[in-house]
Amino acid sequence: MNNPFDYTPDSLCVEAFDRLMRMIEGLRASDSPADINFVAELDAGKMLGVLIATDSQGDMHTLYAFSGQIGDGGFYHEGFVGPVFDYLQPDGYFKTHEADISLQNVEIAQFKSAIYNPLLNEYTTLAKEREEKIEAYRKECRESKAKRAARRSSGEANEEELADMIRQSQFEKAEIRRLKQRTVDSLTPLQGKLNEAKHSLDEMKEHRRADSEALQQWLFDNFKLMNGMGEERSVGEIFAATPIKTPPSGAGECCAPKLLQAAYLNGWKPISIAEYWHGKPKEGEVRRHGEHYPACRGKCLPILQWMLRGIDITPPLDYEKYYGQTFSPKILYENRWFCVTEKPSGMLSVPGKGESESLQQWLERRYGLEREVKLVHRLDQDTSGLVIASFGKTAYKVLQSLFANRRVHKTYIADLEGDWQALGKAASGRIELPLSPDWLDRPRQRVDLKEGKTAMTDYKFIGTTEGISRVEFHPLTGRTHQLRVHAAAESGLGMPIAGDRLYGKDLGHAHKRLHLHAYKIEFHFPVDGKDYSFSTDMPEF
Repeated sequence: MNNPFDYTPDSLCVEAFDRLMRMIEGLRASDSPADINFVAELDAGKMLGVLIATDSQGDMHTLYAFSGQIGDGGFYHEGFVGPVFDYLQPDGYFKTHEADISLQNVEIAQFKSAIYNPLLNEYTTLAKEREEKIEAYRKECRESKAKRAARRSSGEANEEELADMIRQSQFEKAEIRRLKQRTVDSLTPLQGKLNEAKHSLDEMKEHRRADSEALQQWLFDNFKLMNGMGEERSVGEIFAATPIKTPPSGAGECCAPKLLQAAYLNGWKPISIAEYWHGKPKEGEVRRHGEHYPACRGKCLPILQWMLRGIDITPPLDYEKYYGQTFSPKILYENRWFCVTEKPSGMLSVPGKGESESLQQWLERRYGLEREVKLVHRLDQDTSGLVIASFGKTAYKVLQSLFANRRVHKTYIADLEGDWQALGKAASGRIELPLSPDWLDRPRQRVDLKEGKTAMTDYKFIGTTEGISRVEFHPLTGRTHQLRVHAAAESGLGMPIAGDRLYGKDLGHAHKRLHLHAYKIEFHFPVDGKDYSFSTDMPEF
């Protein structure tokens, strides 16, 4: 079976997806409100999955799935497999206890509104009034003290008047203490009532928290997934062995787990799987209608590692297609402070999970650990081109500062899908789209206008050939996948980089690699006062 985290579906899944699209178009023309609403939800953005499986007689079967739920908590629609675990039965354990927790939410809100908040407001108001009264008296005391000081300075006050001044000062200090004590005395009964209300509110919240955690744990324990060896394990047990320990929301409700579970329950052997995006992309995501995408890693990698035990996967899971592969970087220049290397596509910049040698490890092997060689910046695994590495801590800090202060000018060359002129794109310009990680589908990044980190790219189109546009990119920031997202996002250029397996179109093996190359790098090096400029030949994409 193909790797569900791979990026090119086989012909069986392509044909099955085409049939699914025709089926959806048929539903679109239906008079059934259920069908119309179903298609409307798909059009709003949904992942769809197809699975080809064989039975004991060797006959093929096609299964379809949609991710998550449809409508008001629905798991079912004719023609699609059901959920791995239907916990939404109206009178079932989950819905019953969920309703109880919802009732607790209402009771907590009512208690705050009717009891706690009025007490808090009364206490706050009285405390403020008392403090204002004390502060007003302090002001009077300060003014009185200033008058006494002026009278003393004049030298005209006799002994009796000076004694009166002392008694007045003592009285004012004592009166401030008395005002503070009266404030405490007036607030104490109210403070007691407020503390009791706060204690009751905290108990209600703790009870709700415990019930919520217990219900979540019940779901984790009862959401059980099969594998290719006929074994069964709960989603809680699966994630307990991972660094995050607790399953993320919606774990097990993606297309691939639904499809595999349905196949196993029928006694069928899965032989091919693929997932496609249908409809509009969700906010910030770079998704295209009808395009193939791999299974999400955050939710699905631990689950599918379990569910696919006993099934031969090519390439192996956990993206091991580069394991054991060797690469041949080049050293283009070196001096006592740094070297300039050319990293090939497919090579990691720094060590990863696989056994393949990273560029960092290759440099350490070449120069020896005593040179303290360290990459000053990185390129994506699929990107080729120039990378600078420093020798020693001093040079590293200097070069890092140049990059951090945007004093390094980088030029990338990329081939984008589409004719920029026919698409009405500007010949040059600047893209400013802040980015943040898609935590449940790493390593993907997303456009995040609210909390994303600033990402800026200047671009200039330099040619077009057979529907492919060549562009120069000049990144002003260095965010992960910045150029890939800025190229593919509709709010960017809307033209994915050719061969982009994450954000581009699925063109089978039309492009063997990502068409992105770090072509040129220029900077002034303050240590020796020289200007440096390095460039490299364009690879054959």
